[in-house]
Parts: sequence; C-alpha cells; structure tokens
Amino acid sequence: MSRRTRVIAASLMAPVAIAGVLWLSTPILAVAVAALMLVGLWEWTRLAGLEDRIARALYVIANALVILAFAWGGGRGLFSLKLASVIGAVWWLLALVWLRRFDFAAKDDPASRMLKLVAGSLCVIPAWCAMTWLHGTPNYGPHWALFALGLVWAADTGAYFAGVRFGKRKLAPRISPGKSWEGVYGGLATSLLLAVIALPHLGLAWGQLPALLLLTFITASFSVAGDLFESLMKRHSGIKDSSALIPGHGGLMDRLDSLLAALPVFVVAKDWLGL
Repeated sequence: MSRRTRVIAASLMAPVAIAGVLWLSTPILAVAVAALMLVGLWEWTRLAGLEDRIARALYVIANALVILAFAWGGGRGLFSLKLASVIGAVWWLLALVWLRRFDFAAKDDPASRMLKLVAGSLCVIPAWCAMTWLHGTPNYGPHWALFALGLVWAADTGAYFAGVRFGKRKLAPRISPGKSWEGVYGGLATSLLLAVIALPHLGLAWGQLPALLLLTFITASFSVAGDLFESLMKRHSGIKDSSALIPGHGGLMDRLDSLLAALPVFVVAKDWLGL
C-alpha cells in the first residue's frame, strides 16, 4: 500500500477522532470507544491463534460484558474505573518483562492462546476505563483526553520521521526490525514539544510544566511498549497486520496498540503527579 494512501487515511481519521473527543459527551464517547476496542479485540483473537469464529465471538462478547460492568460501576462512582486503570498500568510493567523474552508463549498451543487472550483483555479493558475516567474529568476532561491521544500520535509521527532519517541502532530487531533507538528519541522529543504547546489548554500553570513533561515522557515511553507488544504477537502468529480494515494502516489494533498502553499509564501517572 502506498505512503499516499496511508496519509490520506490518517487525514480522514484524525479529524473524526478529534471532533469526537472534544464534542461528544462522555457516555456517548465511551460507547464509541468500546465499539472500536471490541473490533480490535476481534482482530486480537486472530493474533492469539484462535481460529473458530464462534469462540472468537464469545471472547469479544465476554469482554463487552466486562466493559458494561465497569460502565455501570463507573456510573456509580469512579472507583472501578480507577482500579481498572491501575491494573492496566501494572499489566504494562509486566508486559515489559514479556517483551524481553521473545519466545515466551510463542508456541501455538492452548496454554499460549489462553495467555494471549488474557493479555488482550488486560490491554483493552483498562484502556477503555482510563479513557472514560479521563474524558469525564470536570472542566478540562476532553482536552486532557485529546492531549493523551495527541502525544501518542506525536510520538508515533516523530519516531517514524526520525527513524527514517537517522535510524541506525535497532530497538528490538527480533520483534520489529524497522524500529530504531533514534526513532524512539525523535518520538519522545516530538511528544515533549507537544506538551509545551498544550500546557495552557489543559488548565495548568507554567510552574506545572516539569510535571507535565514527566507525565508525557512516561506515557510516550509506554506507548512504544504497546506498539512492540502487538508486533510481538504478530511475529508469533506470522501475521503482518491485524487485519486489512484500514487502507495503508492494516487493522484497527495496529492503530490502537500504542494507545492501549499509553492510556492507563497516563491517567495513573497524571493522578499521582497531581495534574
């Protein structure tokens, strides 16, 4: 697929995402995000090695019911959403260990498939809870939600261009040969620049810039882990893209992977930093 097709698809998707985050109410946005993430989970079942369509559908339905339970709990107070976000942040710390062991759960056997299905749920459900919690924050909630998305997009874009121009040292050659450390540095620099620009629009004072930069650095770093983790699943399954749903981009999970890691880490770190 040509680079032009990829750019056109991105230029169509980005305004829709931005408009949805800024103008939809939190309940409606939560439904829309849940639908997208459940489609991503359908794709994930293929990466996990689950072939039977009925089993794949039952897995997605089970996750939908869990999300519905958290939605009900979130409507009665934020505790359940916050708890799920913390669980998600802890999960991504464990995922870092998994990334260091390429062959872990690489076999196509029932135990590996089950482990990968559990991992898919731990990727998606906390990310949905984090997005719902963040967007529903009084006053600047939608702005913070857009910033969380924007810093991941900035990190991805900066990593791409820095990697193409300067990339020499491979980040994780067995998992994603195209990624480089220079790309990671470029992505981090781009996201940090975005934080400086965004600060006045988040209801923060300039004295809080160091905390915002720290939040951005942590989140952008974990977004790389999210991208690598899905790449690891694709390597295990021998699949290039999670699907062919989006022209030039692959599947929906290929677009969500970085965000799934970034969102729970973002909201937990934001709360910890008092922002």
